[in-house]
Amino acid sequence: DRVRATGLDVTARIDGAPVDLPAGLDLAAYRIVQEALTNTLKHARATAAEVHLCYGPAGLVLAVTDDGRAAAPAGRPGLARGRGLIGIRERAALHGGTCQAGPRPGGGFGVRVAFPLSGDRPS
Repeated sequence: DRVRATGLDVTARIDGAPVDLPAGLDLAAYRIVQEALTNTLKHARATAAEVHLCYGPAGLVLAVTDDGRAAAPAGRPGLARGRGLIGIRERAALHGGTCQAGPRPGGGFGVRVAFPLSGDRPS
């Protein structure tokens, strides 16, 4: 609701049957979504974003996508001005997850994080 109040049209979608997550993983997922939406507001010049949570047998996949454009012309590869994506990747890894982030083929930007929900993840 706070992000919508800025004028960004945010939709949320949940697929699968939600499960109770361990407290640390639940907080990490929340913070990842929060950071991805903050990045959209700060950098994407987007009009819309979608938060998609997908619960499945292998785990939780969360994706935040937007319809924005690059905030500035592409610079040298590998240089990051902020810490947002670094923090997202670190939060994902801390809970045994993986992260993919970057421009989407049809335009906009996307962040996708997959968390395993088996007993084989770090606590």
